[in-house]
Amino acid sequence: MKRLFLALFPLLTFAAHAQHTNDIWYFGQQAGLSFADGTPKPLNDGKMSTYEGSAVATTSRGELLFYTNGETVWNREHKPMPNGTKLMGSGSSTQSALIVPDPGSGNIFYIFTVAPQGTPQGLRYSTVDMTRADGLGDLPRVNALLIQPVAEKLAAVRHANGHDVWVLAHRWNSNAFVSYLVTADGVAGKPIMSNVGSMNAGPGRNAIGALKFSPDGKHLAAALWRETNKFEIYDFDRSTGKVSNPRSFGPYAEAYGVEFSPDGTKLYGTCNGVGGGETQIWQFDLAKKASAPVLVGKSANRKIGALQLGPDGRIYVAREDNPNLGIIENPNTLGKDCKYVDEGLKLGGRRSKLGLPMFVVVPE
Repeated sequence: MKRLFLALFPLLTFAAHAQHTNDIWYFGQQAGLSFADGTPKPLNDGKMSTYEGSAVATTSRGELLFYTNGETVWNREHKPMPNGTKLMGSGSSTQSALIVPDPGSGNIFYIFTVAPQGTPQGLRYSTVDMTRADGLGDLPRVNALLIQPVAEKLAAVRHANGHDVWVLAHRWNSNAFVSYLVTADGVAGKPIMSNVGSMNAGPGRNAIGALKFSPDGKHLAAALWRETNKFEIYDFDRSTGKVSNPRSFGPYAEAYGVEFSPDGTKLYGTCNGVGGGETQIWQFDLAKKASAPVLVGKSANRKIGALQLGPDGRIYVAREDNPNLGIIENPNTLGKDCKYVDEGLKLGGRRSKLGLPMFVVVPE
């Protein structure tokens, strides 16, 4: 059985965009989705509860390997891995966890974690070895420190060489992005630094807010929560890891989630108003710099959170403590024609919180 399982792992490459590595989602209050048939269907087998961040690893054929909230790692049998219960992320960090396959091995994965609200745990990574525990996986190394402190932002994109991966975070009390390169030799010890855009600083709650790459990897967007209250977009160089050319949109009170349309021409952002209760979804037309932002949706829910582009080309919206996700049905379309549906997808009796799973962006 072990030999059969390990034979799957050479398939775990970024070579073809037709892969299904984003087909399984686990998030919220033991909620899950499968996109295996093209249309999302609820999964009720997940054991993870997380208020915000999560990440999922699968084979290239979309078969579950493991998932995490940045604190505990569950294997494909939905049991905690033996050394996977003390990761130093947090289920209450916006993007608590991100999983990056080792570019040189189908058996090794890195779990990057960020602590909540700029606390000293900072940005760390743990190593998952899928040859261990009879093919169910174990962690030979946990919580290796990269830099501290950081905001709650985490994102990853494939390098321009088509093999390696850039992992980005943002220093706390700073305007510096940090880009760490993951290669077949492992995780780089020193980051590429880009001092650009707004400071991530102030009260710890200002560390809240998501970071996302555009589908082509050429742009990066961030949400900056109180007291900054804005969205920012930047250029990104996939060859050098440098972030540049910031543009700001605001104010948007309690800005939280960001996501790009599949064609990269639109940026979407969620915000909740000061103290919650004014849930809004905004669209920014990136093709026309002078165009005005459009309010494309409001939610009946008191709070909304993460935005995540699905394998089906729709953008899903986390609704706090709700049995339904919102959906932006046609995100490439300008204005309200993008069609936001507030109660767009039932979760089979499970509940969303503020987060949705993170994945490495793999440009075509």
